[in-house]
Amino acid sequence: MSPILFYFFAALTLIFGVAVVANRNPVASALCLVVSFLGLASLFVGLDAYFIAVVQVLVYAGAVMVLFLFIIMLLDLKAEERRKINLPAYAGGILVAVAFVAQLWLVLQRFSAAHAPFPTLWLKDGQTSVDDVRNVGTTLFSVDNLPFQVVGVLILVATIGVVVLSKRELK
Repeated sequence: MSPILFYFFAALTLIFGVAVVANRNPVASALCLVVSFLGLASLFVGLDAYFIAVVQVLVYAGAVMVLFLFIIMLLDLKAEERRKINLPAYAGGILVAVAFVAQLWLVLQRFSAAHAPFPTLWLKDGQTSVDDVRNVGTTLFSVDNLPFQVVGVLILVATIGVVVLSKRELK
């Protein structure tokens, strides 16, 4: 990935991530989160992690954001009273964010491994490419099969619970 595209997608992710927190409208905030997820998926494509990028778009930008929007619409947040902007809280948040970025910058400047490129991944037969889908599928359906099935049942139960709880009584 060219450095221009990297900086563009990184800036897109950061700007819309800040917009998620700064927006007062919950629907606009959720849509900004979708754009932030898409920028993050683009960064994964730049790292040649295509499977993770696709999962990022399908799971987070797709399913999780639909769930967030469903909850926002279910709670009817548009009727919620608007709060006043708390300037000391904003100033404190900005101060903490600046301190965090400064600390992160100082640590990365002193950490010598941060300046080295990633080593090449080697498979058993000497190939230099790693098949993400095969590794994830093999792990899910052999080593972690039972937890994978349990998570599926829990998601099904949670979905049924949401439908039952959100059903309105007819008068």
